[in-house]
Amino acid sequence: MKFVIIEQGGKQYRAAEGKTVEVDRLPNEVGETITLEDVLLSVNDGNVTVGKPLVEGAKVQAKVLDHFKGRKILVFKYRPKQRYRVKTGHRQQYTRLLIESIELE
Repeated sequence: MKFVIIEQGGKQYRAAEGKTVEVDRLPNEVGETITLEDVLLSVNDGNVTVGKPLVEGAKVQAKVLDHFKGRKILVFKYRPKQRYRVKTGHRQQYTRLLIESIELE
């Protein structure tokens, strides 16, 4: 089994060929192919390579499938006996990537 751990937007994701990964919103257009070069760890049929801090020569080719919003998060601030109530919401924007190929040297 071949997979890698990549870093995107300050977060780490497990990526395998043919699978999808949901990362924070990227400025790329839908259908565009991007290259992710921040590979932290790679596993290829039991051979584990840990980067220091990145794996040399490793790249991941991914295709942007779509942009979407996550579920709504409600934020409610309340102070008792003060008549202070604030209710706000937030929906995080995400990008879905299809991992097309993993290139290891």
